[in-house]
Amino acid sequence: MHSYELLREVFDKKAPKQVAADLGLSLSMVYKWAEPPDHATGSGTSNPLDRIEALLQSTADHRLVQWICQRAGGFFILNPKNTPHPHYLIPATNQIVQEFADLLAVIASAAADSQITSAESKQIRARWEELKTVTEGFVACCEEGNFGPLKNAAAKRAAANQQ
Repeated sequence: MHSYELLREVFDKKAPKQVAADLGLSLSMVYKWAEPPDHATGSGTSNPLDRIEALLQSTADHRLVQWICQRAGGFFILNPKNTPHPHYLIPATNQIVQEFADLLAVIASAAADSQITSAESKQIRARWEELKTVTEGFVACCEEGNFGPLKNAAAKRAAANQQ
């Protein structure tokens, strides 16, 4: 979908006159946003959506999109590239999921009686620290592009399982 097509749909729900008033712009300017660009003459007005896209392409900084999503009450998740998944990463990701499950189990157990004791709080903190440690190790390997530690850990687990 082109940006001007989206704006047309938006203007079906919110009157362009009101949008123009809210933004302190002329009504003709807002109407131009919902028109296809005239590439033949080079005239026309680029709409805010096209400008955001151009800014993103220029900077390659996804914080712009994250900021917009946050303002809209959500968050931005970049689509993963369609690259083959290294199989040795599966045990590492499974470990993160297991640590998270362990943390949730401790929290659920502690909260079952609608109060959390000091001992339970310490248990929750310990599980949380373990989850952060495992996850940080994984993220650090990802950032460095050095998956040797993950490969080695997977090989050790595989050897231990064969015994």
